[in-house]
Amino acid sequence: MKRVERVYCEILEKILQDHTNITTQKQLSKDCEVSIGIVNYALKPLNQMGIIEKKQRSFKIINPKKLLLYWASMRNLTNEIIYTTFSKENTRKIELMMPPCVFTAYSGYKHRFNDAPADYGEVYAYSDPAPVKKRFPAVKSNLKNIFILNRDPYLEKRSKKGIAPISLIYADLWNLNTWYANEFLKALEKKMRL
Repeated sequence: MKRVERVYCEILEKILQDHTNITTQKQLSKDCEVSIGIVNYALKPLNQMGIIEKKQRSFKIINPKKLLLYWASMRNLTNEIIYTTFSKENTRKIELMMPPCVFTAYSGYKHRFNDAPADYGEVYAYSDPAPVKKRFPAVKSNLKNIFILNRDPYLEKRSKKGIAPISLIYADLWNLNTWYANEFLKALEKKMRL
């Protein structure tokens, strides 16, 4: 995850989980483990689009849904993938066999809400690729159903019980081009109520 994306994720999680819509650049810098310069860089387009209202030492989030859509549209999930392979096991078994990781997209939604709005055939997770390769070795196949994304210390800190933050699950689902990604997005939008 890019450092700017940490800022967007943190802002959205403050609204969704902490129910806070006012924060400071200094606090964001500390929470995201990035410089104030990165925070200000991330906030500039949000201010221009009317997503936030800057004050002298803080800012207020005016339109969180617009921020979510902005982040989702600028995110490039493909660039985060560091290992892919195929397993003949079903997704439930793959999820059970995964080494320590942070689930996102379909698996993240399913584990977070104990529900899946549609069947799905791929598992996306943030993890160290070495243990995943031991359990799911590379195979010569054009089919892929396991996608490992680059680990991020911020993400591991913000995740709960191996499940990505809701806003990141949304942004990752937004970047997938399956018909069932849309079903997950619709269901998640209802749960997020932004």
